[in-house]
Parts: sequence; structure tokens; C-alpha cells
Amino acid sequence: MSVDTESRRRRLEPDARRGQILACAVRLFGARPYADVSTTDIAREAGVARGLINHYFGTKKQLYLEVIRVMVTVPEAAVERLPAGDLRTRVDASVAWFLDVVCRHRTSWLAAVTAGGMGHDADVALVLTEAEEVAADSVLVAVGLADVTAYRAELRGMIRAYGGLATSTAREWLQRGALDRAQVHLLLTATLLTIVEQVFPVIAGNRPVPAATATRVGQPLR
Repeated sequence: MSVDTESRRRRLEPDARRGQILACAVRLFGARPYADVSTTDIAREAGVARGLINHYFGTKKQLYLEVIRVMVTVPEAAVERLPAGDLRTRVDASVAWFLDVVCRHRTSWLAAVTAGGMGHDADVALVLTEAEEVAADSVLVAVGLADVTAYRAELRGMIRAYGGLATSTAREWLQRGALDRAQVHLLLTATLLTIVEQVFPVIAGNRPVPAATATRVGQPLR
């Protein structure tokens, strides 16, 4: 064991050590299928004893599920940092944030959304479903519709469908090269604006879009 590795083991606080293990797991599971990554590999990459992986995460599968959760769940801070402005400004910023994230973590994000090597696993499916709901909540806040109660089931259904489109379109860009970033950005912003400004008002009985949504959606959350 190198002196640097031993020093790193001693000085890291628990939260930092856990974060380091998770970051290494994100990289390894992004680079190789689930079956080809061992907890020994992750421990070696993180410079920690293998027992710490069990201490912080439990089993290899539980660590893998946490990797997927981190990769696909929208953090609250992302919504809080959206700029103040009209609907188009915030939609544009939301899409830009999403594309920045998936591009920066390209390999790991693609592995997470496709659950590479795990097939149709029920636990993975549950994590992805929970992430869909969190993403829907975030989008509704971003477009100023978080407090809408009438036709809420339909609204959430449309936003979840939009989330599926966002994932598929990003894969067309990152995995297949069928679209470039600018084209993906245009498609996602135009689609979300259409849902909010045209489709939902019709489904809700031709009710006008609330003024706060049509003009400004307020200051970013603090």
C-alpha cells in the first residue's frame, strides 16, 4: 500500500469517504457491466478497505442502486438555481442543465438509464420509477405548475411522458449520434413549452394558463 493511499484513508471524514466510494463506483459501473465490477475493484479504486463498502452501502447491489439513484435523480439544488424570468427562460435553463449533466457524466448516465448488466430487475425499476416522480416534481416547479390541482393526474402523466422523451432524446445524441446537442435542446424546449402553453390548457377544458406561468414564474426557490 502506498503512503498516499494510507494517508488518504486516515484523513477522510465519514461523509467524504462515503462520497469517494460512491464516486469511484459511478466511474466503474459506468465503464463496465455490473457483473464485471467487484467490491474489491471499487475498494481498490477508492483506496479504502472493502469492509467500508459494506459499512456505508451494504451489498454490491445496494451500492449499484445508489449509483443509479444519484445518476438519474434530479437534485433539489438544480431547481433552486434556475434563473428568475419568464417561462421560456426557465425552460431553456432547465433543458440546458439536463444536457450539461448527461454530457458531463455521459458513460455513467447511459449505464444507469439502461441498467447495464442487470436486465429487468425489480429493484432497479423501482429506483428509476422514483426518479421519474422526482423529475416530474422538479419540472412542475420549473414551469410554475407545482400547485395546480385540477387535472393533476393528467398533468403529471404528460410530464412523466416528457421525462421519457428527454431520456430517449439524450440517448439519440450521446449513444447513437442521430441528433446533436442543439437539436436535442430545441426538441426538448419546444415540447415542454407546447405541453404547458397548448396541450395542458386544452386537456383542462380550455382553461387559460395561469398568468404567473404565461409571463413570469417567479423568483428561484431559496
